[in-house]
Amino acid sequence: MSGLLRNLLTLLQALFSRAPVDPRSRVDTHFRVTPFDCGIGTLKSDKYLQLAEAAQVDYLVRTGLLRRLLREGVRFVNAAQLVKFSRPVGMFRRVRMETVIVFADDKCVYFSHALFIGAQRHGEVLVKMKFKQGAVTVRPDALIDHAFMAKPACIGTWDQALDAM
Repeated sequence: MSGLLRNLLTLLQALFSRAPVDPRSRVDTHFRVTPFDCGIGTLKSDKYLQLAEAAQVDYLVRTGLLRRLLREGVRFVNAAQLVKFSRPVGMFRRVRMETVIVFADDKCVYFSHALFIGAQRHGEVLVKMKFKQGAVTVRPDALIDHAFMAKPACIGTWDQALDAM
């Protein structure tokens, strides 16, 4: 299934979902792995990123952040993504993406999109995202009312690796 079609279907489903979700909570999104997502029977590596993108759209709609972003003329851009593959995901499997903000600083929000089949984790996509209004970076705390404590060690190591590139 193409990324655009999946995003459109996810957007429509999120628009008709139940009550809004708090941006500080976890948002679960369910997908079915189709033959268009697979190589020889398993989910292709680039499709993990497409699933994470659709889950991110779902999160933004269900938390009400997308409406606010559109109203204020703010857009979101992914600055970096990191994927960890744990177990293969077979064709026609129903997967659950758990999306949560793990950290935010003065410039970026760090999302975790963990991919599960049942209770078993099969992978994770970390996304470093910025909110932009024209050329200006909007502070995440201006949009998300949540104080984050210390940066997790894995995020700090990832940022160091990105800075070294």
